[in-house]
Formats: sequence, C-alpha cells, structure tokens
Amino acid sequence: MIEDALPPLPSDADLRRLVHFSAGDGRIWLAGQRMVLIHAAALGSLRRELMQTIGRETTRRVLMRSGYAAGERDAALARQVRSEASLFEMFAVGPQLHMLEGAVQVTAERFEADVDQGRYHGIFRWDHSWEVETHVRDFGPQAEPVCWMLLGYASGYTSAFFGRPVLYKEVACCACGDAHCRIEGRPLADWPDGEAMARDYDADSLLVRLEDLHSQVETLRSSLEPADDLGPLVGRSKAFTGAVDLLRKAAVTQVTVLLTGETGVGKERFARALHAMSARADKPFVAVNCAALPGELIESELFGAEKGAYTGAGAARPGRFERANGGTLMLDELGELPLPAQAKLLRVLQHGEIERLGATQVRKVDVRVIAATNVDLEAAVAAGRFRRDLLYRLDVYPIRIPPLRERADDIEPLALHLLQRFCALHDKRVTGFTDRALDAMRHHPWPGNVRELENLIERGVILASAGEPIDVDALFAAAPTSTPVTVNASGELERRSTDDSGALYDELQRRQLSLEALEDALINDAVDRAAGNLSAAARALGLTRPQLSYRLQRLRERARR
Repeated sequence: MIEDALPPLPSDADLRRLVHFSAGDGRIWLAGQRMVLIHAAALGSLRRELMQTIGRETTRRVLMRSGYAAGERDAALARQVRSEASLFEMFAVGPQLHMLEGAVQVTAERFEADVDQGRYHGIFRWDHSWEVETHVRDFGPQAEPVCWMLLGYASGYTSAFFGRPVLYKEVACCACGDAHCRIEGRPLADWPDGEAMARDYDADSLLVRLEDLHSQVETLRSSLEPADDLGPLVGRSKAFTGAVDLLRKAAVTQVTVLLTGETGVGKERFARALHAMSARADKPFVAVNCAALPGELIESELFGAEKGAYTGAGAARPGRFERANGGTLMLDELGELPLPAQAKLLRVLQHGEIERLGATQVRKVDVRVIAATNVDLEAAVAAGRFRRDLLYRLDVYPIRIPPLRERADDIEPLALHLLQRFCALHDKRVTGFTDRALDAMRHHPWPGNVRELENLIERGVILASAGEPIDVDALFAAAPTSTPVTVNASGELERRSTDDSGALYDELQRRQLSLEALEDALINDAVDRAAGNLSAAARALGLTRPQLSYRLQRLRERARR
C-alpha cells in the first residue's frame, strides 16, 4: 500500500474511550495498561540528573529504549481497536496515542508501506515536543536533536506494528533551530548505518555487566532454592519465604514433616522440593492420596499384601512404603485415613516396621514420611476420627503453607512463571499480562489458591491472541465492572456509562442506521426471540405489552408505506 496523498488522521474517539480515570482508587487506564500523569518538569528533572551523572550519550540511549518499550505496548492496541480499518488508519493509532498522551503533536507527511514486501517509508512532522521544551530550558539550544524518548517510541511502535525492525532518525529538531521537528523511518536493512542505529537500543555495556552479574547471582540462588522436576518454588512474600525457610531446615534432617494448608496451595510441590533437597534425592519419591483409595484396600496399598491375603490377591504385592524404601513417602489428605490404618502408620513412624496383610513377619523400611492435610486434625481428634497419639507423632515439625490471598507479592512472579510454562506447552507466544489483568489478579480472593491460578493462566494463554498480552477478560469470566471516567473531544473528563453507548453509536454510523431503523430492528428481534410472545418480548425490552403493541403497529404502518 502506498499513500501518495495522505488522508487526514481518523477520529480519535475510539482511542479516547480507552482512557479511563478511576479517581476513587487513584489509577488511570489506557485499555488494559496502567498509565500515570506526571509533570513534564519532573521528567525534565530526571533527564537533567541523568545527564549530569551518566552523561549525554548514555542518557540518550536509556531514554530511547524507554520510549521504544512504550511504543511496543501501544502497538498492540492498533490492530485491536481498528481491525477493520485501512492500513494507514490502523497505523495512525500510534501517532494519535502519542498526541493523546501529551507527548507531541504529529502530522503525517509521508506513509508508504507494503506489508508483503517488507517495505516502509514514513516521514512525520512533530510540533510542541515536550522533550524540546524541557531540554532547551535546562541546556539551551543544541547542535543535535534531543527528542530521544519520542524517537524511541516511533521506532518501537512501528517495529511492533509491522513485526520487523523499523528505525527512525530525527532529521530536524526545534532544539537545533528548525521550525519543526521531523523524523524519517525505514526498515533497519534500508539504512546504510542501520547497525549503528540499532546499537542505540542495545543495553549499555555497564548495564549489560550488571545484568550478567545479576543473572549469575540468580543462578546461584536458584541452585540453593527448593525445587522439584517442575522447577523452583516461586515466591518472595514474607509468608512464603517463612515456610520455605522451615522446609530448608527440615531437608537436612530425617524429621517427619506435616504440611498443612488449604486445598490448592501446593503441598505436593513442597513435599517434592523437600525430597529433592534431602540426602534421599536419588531415591524414590512416592505420593499417595489417602482420600482416593477405597477404605477396604488402603491398608494393602500402603503396607502390601501376601498371596491369598484377601479375595483376588493372586500374588504377593509390596505396598507404597516398600516402594519408597530409602526415599520419601508423601501421604496426602492424611485426615481421610481410616482408624485401623492410622494404628499401623503409627507403628511405622515409631519403629520403622511394616507388616503386609496376611504376613507373619515384619519388614524393616527406611522411609521418610511427609504428611499433608487441609483439615484441622485437632478437630478430627475431638470428633474421634483421628488418633491423638498419631497426631503427636506427626506434629513434631509442622509447616503451614499460606494461601495465595496471604501472598499478594507472589501473584505476579507466579503468574509469569506459569505463563512461560503454558506458552511452551501450547506452543503459543503471549507478551505477558496487561496492567489491568495483574491488578485483577492481585485483588482476587483465590479460593482455589495456586491451582486456581494455574487454571486461569492456562485459559488466558488459550484465549489471548498470539503476540498480545493477556487482558483481564481472558482470565476471569467477567471483568471488574465500574463506571469509568474518560476524555471527550474537548479534552475534558466525562463519566461514561458501562453500556458502551459510544461503541453503539459508532456501529450506527458505520452501518448508516437511523434511530427509527434501530428501534424497528430491536422490536422485530425481541418478538422473534420470544417466539411471538408479546408479553415476553415487552419484558425483554423494558416495555409494557400495550407499549410494545403500539410500536409494532407503527412499525407495520411504516412498512406499508
């Protein structure tokens, strides 16, 4: 596509409706991304301090990379907001968002694009650049362009929009005495000095070294952290790190551990991590869910059975304790264990001996037991469903795994960890989460804990479009409802109804429907869906039956004209 005579930029009403001011909780949203209104003078102060501490060149590159990241985020909106528009109107989302965000006034002077051939040439004029104003105020007229963040934004936006590197040069700048700032963009390969331009977006050598050191520290730390075959346990909250510290201390001993916590908190992950950190790591880890075993078979499952011990026992069979010999046995849902099996379990814990069903000899086993339960064992003892002496034997080293609602600081790293896993599992690239999705996860009560989070992240990966972030509606059945405040055409704040009347108005304009035609369509549809039942159709439309009959009569009269 080649735009010789560029049309005017389309209306930005669709973009203004994406800006929501939530004054009640102090947040501003652009679609699913959290935004911040900040004084240009404050940004200028930051710019000045960077110049004075790390120098002009490093400051320029840092700000360019910051702008590049912002442009990438905004590019994800373009194809969502104007999926049916022309290429130019779709691309115009970036310049218009840049203006809406208060960065600069943009005028398109040249836009040539051939997506299939990978060709692009764009020239844009800038006026009222905030960077020019703040930089000249602090440093006076300049010999070189200074719109660094704006330039990075244009490169990041265009590269993400077309899915290939496109870089811009600022060929004129008001800070240098020009009447306007002007940028020119081409694919990286079309610039003779493209490699040098691309290096502006590489991390600075000092930052690279710091990042390398950070990665080395993280690698060493992860080697000391609890982990199993699914990777390290993820968390940084005080409640989580407290539980992990207890786990680490128990790992170097042979103590029987009792893991408690709500369903879905990850008790089996903790048990596997404990086994992996212990001296038994190269021996078997056997997990058994006591609640899933039939009561009449649970003893034979745990302790084994000799041939003929019961009907159907055609051969001797070792139990779970024997299979775990030398390693670790996890007894999940221990509170569901029948009383006779509890008595035998007590003997194993006290003497390290088991007796198969139908056997006359005891067998020695060397097994570390990790018990797990989500029930209150003290209450079970009081109700006569659990042996007190067994509780005392198990309660030597209890570790309570906190529920996810007590681990708010862990939600984001857990979500990102699970995102990587499910993206790999489903072979799909998703670019993280929107700020609104992260905010919704932080405020969710998580009755299903980490297991619920796993399910939501997997669903989000499946529902999200490839190459885009996961928004709140892909995670939860319904997004949080509120009455947003948005920006009207005059730049004033106004409260917008949650019925999305603006979108309805745009659809009316697109289809060139009159209000009368819309009413007729709604009435006919309501009657059709109610199978001709006028009372039901009237209720659906919020009308009385006589009111609907009157409107139907008018509709038929108009149809006969």
